[in-house]
Amino acid sequence: MKANLINIFDKTIQEAEITVKNSLIENIYIIGKENANLPYILPGFVDAHVHIESAMLTPSQFARLAVVHGSVATVSDPHEIANVIGVKGVEYMIEDGKRVPFKFCFGAPSCVPATVFETAGAVVDPEDIKKMLASDDIGYLAEVMNFPGVLNGDPDMVAKINWAKHFNKPIDGHAPGLRGEAARQYAANGISTDHECFTYEEAREKIGYGVKILIREGSAARNFDALIPLLAEFPDLIMFCSDDKHPDNLVEGHINVLIKRALALGHDIWHILQAACINPVEHYNLPVGLLREKDPADFVVINNIIDFNILQTYLDGVLVAENGVSLLPDLRSKHINQFNCSPKKPEDFACPVSTQTSGKLRVIEALEGQLITNALVENYKTEGNFIVSDTDQDILKIAVVNRYQNLAPAIAFIKNFGLKQGAIASTVAHDSHNIIVVGCDDNSICEAVNLLIEAKGGVSAVGTGEKHMLPLPIAGLMTDVDGYAVAESYTKIDQFVKTQLKSTLKSPYMTLSFMALLVIPSIKLSDKGLFDGDKFEFVPLMVQ
Repeated sequence: MKANLINIFDKTIQEAEITVKNSLIENIYIIGKENANLPYILPGFVDAHVHIESAMLTPSQFARLAVVHGSVATVSDPHEIANVIGVKGVEYMIEDGKRVPFKFCFGAPSCVPATVFETAGAVVDPEDIKKMLASDDIGYLAEVMNFPGVLNGDPDMVAKINWAKHFNKPIDGHAPGLRGEAARQYAANGISTDHECFTYEEAREKIGYGVKILIREGSAARNFDALIPLLAEFPDLIMFCSDDKHPDNLVEGHINVLIKRALALGHDIWHILQAACINPVEHYNLPVGLLREKDPADFVVINNIIDFNILQTYLDGVLVAENGVSLLPDLRSKHINQFNCSPKKPEDFACPVSTQTSGKLRVIEALEGQLITNALVENYKTEGNFIVSDTDQDILKIAVVNRYQNLAPAIAFIKNFGLKQGAIASTVAHDSHNIIVVGCDDNSICEAVNLLIEAKGGVSAVGTGEKHMLPLPIAGLMTDVDGYAVAESYTKIDQFVKTQLKSTLKSPYMTLSFMALLVIPSIKLSDKGLFDGDKFEFVPLMVQ
């Protein structure tokens, strides 16, 4: 193959002829200066932190969509399925990923369950972590979300970190907003990365403590604009990631989109490609080729370094995508799940005034493009003896239903979803993946929830006399249906929520999925009640 070789290590672009034999780069022969009439060849892109399950696709289906955008590998934390099914879920992801040539690097989930303040479907203990890290199939200890446990010397958390050190595998961090001495101590325990920074100042401080920063731009959390200035200062300490990416967004683009945005802002191309291609491979010791002789033949062909359009993607010397078309097989997968709750009734979601202390209502404020929330105190609307959704003030009822046991739903209220009628619900609800629902009335809320219970997982929407449902039969998180068809179905239900139910959010389901994630402040809802993520304790619905 003749092309302009983009050598990121030497920072050169030269016409070259590259030969591949037995899945490896056999020879690179430099012909001369850059030839504008030829395409350009460079290493493939790596998503340095992603939960495959958030795309609602199996690993093999995720890969089909990702290779079109020049992605050849991901660093993947399977803690979503682990929270539902445990270690067997991690094994499921590994085995499904092996069915395609895409280079998945799965981690050992460090925090399952994420906290003791919610009900998950499984527990992953230090002995499980030891066994996983001993395997070549596991590349690192996945995000250590329990930073209070690290700082307080929690024995289980310390044991998990020590096993990662024993096997000499990287330890991923997760400490949103952690600053000062606490952040320094957290990093000193061996934490090597953080993808949760949402300000430049926070990320800059953590770099000073020896932590590498992953610039995240996903379907919900979008920190690219705030953090991209770091690239010029610390090109060897920055990586790109999506964290959570819904199927419609994955069809549109992946790490290639961040490369284009960084180029448009005028960043040095060598810094950009180091973050997108080199740094993740070296940090996680990935078996991904970097366009050197004897490396695996993993690379991308683009039209030029200005438009940066992906023409071809190769894995182990095999063409896996060309001109926007995936050449990976459309595979069906085994279905595994855990779902043990019965249908609900509208009265299960009622919020009686009589059981509340007099005062005002504590309200979750969802924030566009952020996983963090604000805690508000608002007046509330009543009908009879019940507190109800107030669509005029955009204060809607939110509930979390335990999917593992038959228990009463936890009820609270939330602002900024913008729904004017109906309800939306999902079993993708980080991290325990119980059923989460937001709606304008109890009948709609109940109907949206029961659609999910009947299907044993998915996303649903009801309103204007319509019902919409995307089944997710694998752990209530994923489907093995063709990824492009899933993206189309998801786009349809997403548009229904925005145009008919009038949600004002860019990604209402992605935002919904994080409203039960207790490890990210300020206030969230678990199946056990309303939770203050700053104080790490439950709080009452009413404020005196």
